[in-house]
Amino acid sequence: MNSEEEFYDAETGLESDDSCEVSYKDAVVFDSKHVAEGSSTQENGVWQRRKTLPAEMISRNNFSVWSILKKCIGMELSKIAMPVEFNEPLSFLQRMSEYMEHTHLIHKACSLSDSIDRMQVVAAFAVSAVASQWERTGKPFNPLLGETYELTREDEGYRLIAEQVSHHPPISAFHAQSLKQEFEFHGSIYPKLKFWGKSVEAEPKGTMTLELLKHKEAYTWMNPMCCVHNIILGKLWIEQYGTVEIVNHSTGEKCVLHFKPCGMFGKELHKVEGHIQDKSKKKRRVIYGKWTECIYSVDPKVYDAYKKADKKASSDSKKLKQEHSCESEDADELPDVQETVTVIPGSALLWRITPRPAHSAQMYNFTSFAMTLNELEPGMERLLAPTDCRLRPDIRAMENGDMDSASTEKERLEEKQRAARRERSKDEEEWSTRWFQQGTNPHTGAEDWLYTGGYFDRNHSDCPSIY
Repeated sequence: MNSEEEFYDAETGLESDDSCEVSYKDAVVFDSKHVAEGSSTQENGVWQRRKTLPAEMISRNNFSVWSILKKCIGMELSKIAMPVEFNEPLSFLQRMSEYMEHTHLIHKACSLSDSIDRMQVVAAFAVSAVASQWERTGKPFNPLLGETYELTREDEGYRLIAEQVSHHPPISAFHAQSLKQEFEFHGSIYPKLKFWGKSVEAEPKGTMTLELLKHKEAYTWMNPMCCVHNIILGKLWIEQYGTVEIVNHSTGEKCVLHFKPCGMFGKELHKVEGHIQDKSKKKRRVIYGKWTECIYSVDPKVYDAYKKADKKASSDSKKLKQEHSCESEDADELPDVQETVTVIPGSALLWRITPRPAHSAQMYNFTSFAMTLNELEPGMERLLAPTDCRLRPDIRAMENGDMDSASTEKERLEEKQRAARRERSKDEEEWSTRWFQQGTNPHTGAEDWLYTGGYFDRNHSDCPSIY
């Protein structure tokens, strides 16, 4: 694209769409360099990010997780050691940084003058931030206490730092900021995992905060629940469900999004529906789509008229509060649903998912963005903190296809962490975080982990030795 405006118009548009259907296969590619095949290359003397992993994932067919999980039904799984074969070669800190894949939506929100328009795009960003979980059934590595991850994307105008600030309970904190002081995006997550016999339910406890500095606005929300089905037998599949409320603390406007559970016949699978209301609680826009595909907005009157004309859709929409997901289903069969969204005439397209590369299924179902997250770019190692995920030997070994080394290194690192904890306990010494401190979120009043600054000054000499 020749300009930022052309890029955003092509990607998010806020344009009217009068078509009847759209498929994820028709999605716009946000950056062609992220989709081509191949590894890191030099093109016209310019380094390019890699497009694939060094090795394909191994088959999990020969590994049984039942012997580990059969005693854990209804339990929280954060303290259960899992075989490395069920991981993917990323730390949870790196997985968390995937919220930034669609940063162009934040830039778009910064450019809009109307607060309702901004809320629409922020809502689309909140949905896009969890879209990378689609078909991602591998478990990210648990971060070690004090582990960090930095991600700087000058071409996309931001940088991010994340730190594992607590081990029990496991809490990961992150802070992303615009390179042009346009926004800050931060939060802390305590991912609670529970095993229900056939499925694992993940509750990503923690608040996301997005600040649009030019507009002096702060938005907060919590992510939906996630459930991975058929842990023991059958094809693994994922659904997300629950109500997400996005609050603009400056204007009093709110967006309420319902991530719908699958239901008995799969008619609601992946669907997201909701609305934006102003401070007087008047509905201003209706939001709808699928978190695996695209998100649209439309005028509430147009939406209501369309629903009245479509009796079948009206009947399906009443099931939202009558159906629960992981615990209540009689079967965990993946419903055979059409991956399309019926578009109401007059709707505006807010976001459309980026297609995954053709070889994604052999690469842990990674997106093109995820493929790049563990890559050591030229000259990067001398700048990274020694605690950065990219330097973890177990993750690096798994990425390279050396599962024996990955398992050995994982066990070594976990034992080193336990020994360090015993030593601190013996000396009655408390762990001190390096880049974040516990405090109060100024917008919600809730407990949060806040970035103290200084990471990008590159003074990493006092970082702990955790690898």
